[in-house]
Parts: sequence; structure tokens; C-alpha cells
Amino acid sequence: MINFLKESFDKMTRSEDGSEIFNLPNSITLLRLAVIPVLFLIILSPGRILSMVIAVLFIIAAITDLIDGYVARKYNIVTTMGKFLDPVADKLIVSTAMIMMIPIGRIPAWIVAVIIMRDLFVDGVRSVASADGLVIDASRLGKQKTLCQIVAVSALLIHYDTVFGINAHAVGMVALYLALVLTVWSGADYFMKFYKEKIKK
Repeated sequence: MINFLKESFDKMTRSEDGSEIFNLPNSITLLRLAVIPVLFLIILSPGRILSMVIAVLFIIAAITDLIDGYVARKYNIVTTMGKFLDPVADKLIVSTAMIMMIPIGRIPAWIVAVIIMRDLFVDGVRSVASADGLVIDASRLGKQKTLCQIVAVSALLIHYDTVFGINAHAVGMVALYLALVLTVWSGADYFMKFYKEKIKK
């Protein structure tokens, strides 16, 4: 599906200055943000069908994250707004889904708290680094953390059904604990990189 969408974007007619696709990545990101209001239905403790619908929408939103990144890199459409919207959209969608699942008992509140605190901590460190003119490269740990979070949330949203013959909720909890480890690890790794760069400066 992802390759099909990428090929479709590659076939689009574009002007020489790229003006026709200038806002495309941002538009995809805004479309992803439109999924957030639907996530509030989780608090109603949805049944099997509605849980699956919400999970599918969440997974589609995750896929569009890959698409807007591809379009931005493919056509060199990197804007200040895009740099701001893309990571914010990812965190808002994942965090909202996790928070909404707390009241219905699908996810432990303390894990959600740790994940959100880590993101706030890293954002704070990133702001300080930027103010000091330091550039801290993102590591693979961060990407692996995000992937595990998406898998965990998707499975926990499905909840009732099975994934490869295994209870979806069980799959989600395993992925969630793995995401928790990677979340803390990547946060510590980012801080250590910042500390080392700070010493060099």
C-alpha cells in the first residue's frame, strides 16, 4: 500500500518550481491530525467493531506519517511549518490514544505517564540544545521506540480480536513494555549526546 501511494505521488504532474506540491506534506499531516477527535470515542469503551474502526484509522494515520515524510524528502519540500507539525502530530495522536485507553483499563496509567514525561524531557533538552546552537542527531532508538508505540497502540485499540492467532491485547502489552524500555533508553541516549556536545563546546 505504501509503495502504491509513493508511486502515485511520483506520477503527479508538477510545475518546475514545485509549487503544485509545496503544501502536500503539510496537508497530509493535517489530515492525520483529523483522526484525533475520533480517538475520543475510545473512552466510551467501544465494542469489537468500533474498536477495529478506530484501530484502522489510527494505522492509516501512522502510514500517512511515512507518506508525508517521503513526499517532503522526494521533492525537497522542507518547511518550518512541516518541521513543527510532523513530530507534533505523531505525539498528539499516540498520546491521545494512550490517554483515552486509561479509563477503560486497556493501558496502565503509569506507563503512559513515563512515555509522556520522556517526550517532554527530550523536547526540553532539544530546546536548550537549539538555543546553544547544538545539533543532536536522532538515533535509531527513537525510531524503534516510535514503531513499538504504534504497534502497541494499534493492538490495544483492536483489543478483542487476534493478531497472528494471538490475543491482540496481549500483543499490545508486550509491544508496550518494549516501547517503554526503548522510550527510557532513547531519552537517556539523547541526553548523553547533548551532555557530550555541551562539554565539547
